[in-house]
Amino acid sequence: MILKQLDNKIKTDCRYFKGFIPCIYNKSDDAECFSLESGLCNFYNKINERILIIKLGAAGDVIRTTPLLYPVRNKFPNSFIYWLTDFPELVPSYGNSKNGADKVLKLDEKSISFLKSCHFDTIYNLDKDEHACGLINQLDSSEKHGYILKNNLPYPTNDNAVHKYNTGLFDRLSKENKKNYLDEIFEICGFVFNKEEYILPEYERFENESIDKNKIVIGLNTGCGGRWTSRLWSEKYWIELTRNLWGNHFEVILLGGKEEDEKNKRIAYLTGAKYFGTFPLKYFIGLVDKCEIVVSVVTMAMHIAIGLKKKLVLLNNIFNKNEFELFNRGIILEPEKKCTCYFSPTCINSEYKCIEHIRPESVYEVITKLLYLDQ
Repeated sequence: MILKQLDNKIKTDCRYFKGFIPCIYNKSDDAECFSLESGLCNFYNKINERILIIKLGAAGDVIRTTPLLYPVRNKFPNSFIYWLTDFPELVPSYGNSKNGADKVLKLDEKSISFLKSCHFDTIYNLDKDEHACGLINQLDSSEKHGYILKNNLPYPTNDNAVHKYNTGLFDRLSKENKKNYLDEIFEICGFVFNKEEYILPEYERFENESIDKNKIVIGLNTGCGGRWTSRLWSEKYWIELTRNLWGNHFEVILLGGKEEDEKNKRIAYLTGAKYFGTFPLKYFIGLVDKCEIVVSVVTMAMHIAIGLKKKLVLLNNIFNKNEFELFNRGIILEPEKKCTCYFSPTCINSEYKCIEHIRPESVYEVITKLLYLDQ
C-alpha cells in the first residue's frame, strides 16, 4: 500500500529525478514531485524516450561523432540520452550544451552492469567492435541501429549500416568511397547529415602573456600517436616550416602530447617557436583555441581544431581524403608521390615514405591561402 502511494507521487520519469539524492530543484526551491498544496512540481520535465549511443573510441572519432547529438535531440526532444565511451571527458554534457548527452558512461564493469538492467527505446551502436557488438546483443531496446554480433562477429543491424560495414572490410570499396564519416554515421542512424558542427566538451581558456597577439598565430601539431607512425611528418620538416613561418612574422605555437614533448622542446629551441608543454584535455583545447590556423596530420588535435572552427591544414597520406569533413575551413594536402600504405599503421614501402613527399614549402603556401579563405 505504501509503495503504491509512492508510485503515484514520485516522478521517476522526470529528467531531474535522481533516485538516491535530492534533485537540484529540491535543493534550490524546496520542490517536491507532488504535494497536496502545490500539485505537480513546476520543474517537472517528463522523459519520453531513453536513448543509448555507443561510441567507444578512438578519441578523435568520439569527437567527430558528437554532431549526431543534434538530429537525435531533434527527433526525440524529450529524450534522455546516454553515451557509452572509452573517453567520457570528450563527450559534451547536457548541462553545458542543450544538445549534449544527459549521462556519459565510461566503459567498465559498473557501467555494463547498469546498462544490462536498463530498458532503452533506441540504441545506436557505431562501433564495429566485438565488445560493443556483444554488449548491444545483451541490452534491452525496442530498436537497435548500427552493429550487433552475428555468428560471433560484427554485423549490420539493417540496410543503413551496410555501406560503412563494407568499406571497413574491403580496401577497394574504402578507396572508392565518396562519403565522409559524418555522412556515414548519420546514415547508420537513419538521418541525413546537414553540416551539423562538432560539439566540444567544456574547456578552460588558455592565457599566456608571451603569445604575441599582434601576429597571426599558427599551431603546429607535430605528433600522430604511437600506433599510426606511417603518417608521422619528420622533425626536420617541422623545423623548416617553423623557421619559414617565424621568418615571415607569424607567431608559432607547438602542440602535442607527452610523446611529442621532447621533440617539441627541440624544435622550440632551434626555431624560437613557443612551446608551453603538455596539458590535460580541457587546457589543451584552450591552447588550440589561441590559434587561427592549425597544421596537423589526422589526430585528436585535428578534430579539436575542427570543433573550435579553426582553419586547418590537414596532412593526409594513408586515409581516403573524402572521409574528412572540414566544413569549408580547411585544405587537405597529400604527398606528391603515391601512398602505397593505405590504412597501414606503419610504412611498408621500402623505396620511400610518402609522407616525406609533403614538402614544408607546400604547407607554407597552403597556410597563406587559408589566410584569405573568407575574403
